[in-house]
Amino acid sequence: MLEKMFHLKEHNTNVRTEVLAGVTTFLAMAYILAVNPSILGNVMDANGVFLATAIASAIATTIMALWANYPIALSAGLGLNAYFAFTVCLQELADVENAFEICLTAVLLEGLIFIAISVFKVREQIINGIPHNLKSGISAGIGLFVAFIGLQGAGIVVNSDSTLVDLGDFASPQVALALVGFLIIVILSYYKIPGAVLIGIIGTWILGMIAQTTGWYVVDDAHASLFPDFSQGLVNFAGLKKTAFHFNFGWVSHNVVQFIAIVFSFLFVDLFDTVGTVVGVADKAGLLDKDGKLPRVGKVFMADAVGTTVGACLGTSTITSFVESSAGVAAGGRTGLTALTTAGMFVLSLFLSPIFLAIPGFATAPALIYVGMLMITSVKKIEFDGDVADSAGAYMAILMMPLTYSIANGIMFGIITWVVVKVFEKKAKDISPIMWVIFGLFVLRILTLVTNFR
Repeated sequence: MLEKMFHLKEHNTNVRTEVLAGVTTFLAMAYILAVNPSILGNVMDANGVFLATAIASAIATTIMALWANYPIALSAGLGLNAYFAFTVCLQELADVENAFEICLTAVLLEGLIFIAISVFKVREQIINGIPHNLKSGISAGIGLFVAFIGLQGAGIVVNSDSTLVDLGDFASPQVALALVGFLIIVILSYYKIPGAVLIGIIGTWILGMIAQTTGWYVVDDAHASLFPDFSQGLVNFAGLKKTAFHFNFGWVSHNVVQFIAIVFSFLFVDLFDTVGTVVGVADKAGLLDKDGKLPRVGKVFMADAVGTTVGACLGTSTITSFVESSAGVAAGGRTGLTALTTAGMFVLSLFLSPIFLAIPGFATAPALIYVGMLMITSVKKIEFDGDVADSAGAYMAILMMPLTYSIANGIMFGIITWVVVKVFEKKAKDISPIMWVIFGLFVLRILTLVTNFR
């Protein structure tokens, strides 16, 4: 049955590998179940957000698994949730009571718009219209971005007022154990041990619990216990009453222009974050065809769109494809069975949340750093000796993703560079209509950013 549903042999994989990959993906992204309630909890009920996040993630990832048959998991997007809470609710709508209801209304409209453009294959045309060199640059850039997330999450890279970033404290257990975890994954991968990434995550967590027991890892206001806490029970669905279907169409009808601006910001970041993530993960998994296109990409985007719509109804910010899916791909995941396993873990998390939430960021960091190493190899596919527009566009995508902490920004700089250089090369005829449209959207985005800064 599973073979018929997911075509495992065709993708040179098996049930054991897919399940391990799905668990690995979940563990790499499980932090969102703690982070999203922490961020959105500033403006709405945290327990309701946790439940909404887990349920919407499970639904969207199940659609991805059963309909698109890709090893891509979805959940509440980082950055979008911060924009939701801190920029819109606490700044732009600071004087509006229950401002989160307006944001949920915007996310709902965003999801419905994405469903519409997915039906008409607009997003599909975007992803298939991006030149092959740029796709390789996007994949490599995401690799650096993912690695940077891991380095930051473990405290290996920290903030510096003078140089922006600096090396973390090697005396801290988080830094030391994360580096040990990375070496565990690399060495196990060298010896082709199945589930190396998952073993690395669990092994680092266990070492962390040992460090807590010995007193090296200290539990305080900034550092939570690494041991699961079941004192608050397993699950309480009452929180959903405070978040589900809390929309405010009355405010929207009287503030249309401001509402459109909010929706556009959600639309822009989600669209191009998803495009970048799908390209990067699919490229690493070898799922792109000989022309660099992704089969069934419309179904991928539909899963994203439906997830966002469901998430808004339940009470969470935009649901989007997660770059941490690359951790599962690195563990061998190639089909929707990987995503289905991840979806099952999200359902399980509703009842065993203390266990999943106890896995710290420094335990999943080694997986992200390792995945970054694998994804950066896509740089080999870039023809730097060919058209300078291709190489310059790919380079800007690689450069700007980690340095601006945004997949969407990396794609923006890459495509704008590619189009402008093509024009000055007198090769404007090589620019497809869809690339002109994307270019125009990015120019509009820059203009809105300039206006906001003023």
